[in-house]
Amino acid sequence: MTVLHTCLCLTGLVLWIIQESSALVLSNVTELLQHNAEMEPALRRFLQTDSVPRSNRRKRHISQRDRLGILEYHNWVRSQVFPPAANMEYMIWDDRLAKSAEAWAAQCVWDHGPPSLMRYIGQNLSTQSGRYRSILDLVKSWYDEGRYYSYPHPRECNPRCPNKCSGAVCSHYTQMVWAASNRIGCAVHTCNNMNVWGASWRRTTFLVCNYSIKGNWIGEAPYKSGKPCSACPPSYGGSCSNNMCFPGVISNKLSFK
Repeated sequence: MTVLHTCLCLTGLVLWIIQESSALVLSNVTELLQHNAEMEPALRRFLQTDSVPRSNRRKRHISQRDRLGILEYHNWVRSQVFPPAANMEYMIWDDRLAKSAEAWAAQCVWDHGPPSLMRYIGQNLSTQSGRYRSILDLVKSWYDEGRYYSYPHPRECNPRCPNKCSGAVCSHYTQMVWAASNRIGCAVHTCNNMNVWGASWRRTTFLVCNYSIKGNWIGEAPYKSGKPCSACPPSYGGSCSNNMCFPGVISNKLSFK
């Protein structure tokens, strides 16, 4: 089976096309942002509010199988980074992030959003025409960007780290491996007549994954290089598993120290 990779640029957005059999998979770009010291308090306030519109509160599901598939794949990618990460945190599922992803996925809008949420949380998007065999069909293109990404070594980060991406975009991958982005929540929604950069797709599968904390800050590397778990945040108490800082208690609720 042949996999075709194509890159197109439209008004500053990058279109990744992965054609596999009769299916078409697209990944939307993620932003590189300037770090804001007020971001975490603002995020805390935002997540304490009811961010899911009332009109979107009918119950939707991402299957347990898909949820575990996304989560385990992210942690596998995070554990295998090169050079090794000294502060890579184990990623856990967060129901609040999943609910916000559900609300946005239901809008069937091929763009990041809602704007009020994007100030605080990272987001990767993917869509595929027709049915998918595995949820990883929608996620793998993010990981594949890693082949074009070169980690900026400390000697290059003076005073800021360069963005070393030899391809059109690497920001889906860097969000996946952003060390402090230790929570994820995703939603899958089937959309009819979804407008994807000017083309109407009659039936598509739309994946939205939200991350906390937000990654992809301009001038910062996604993680610290070094011996695995040698620079974990103190809250982990020195616990390490599979090259990642591992929490003693895993919870699906957001908490802030």
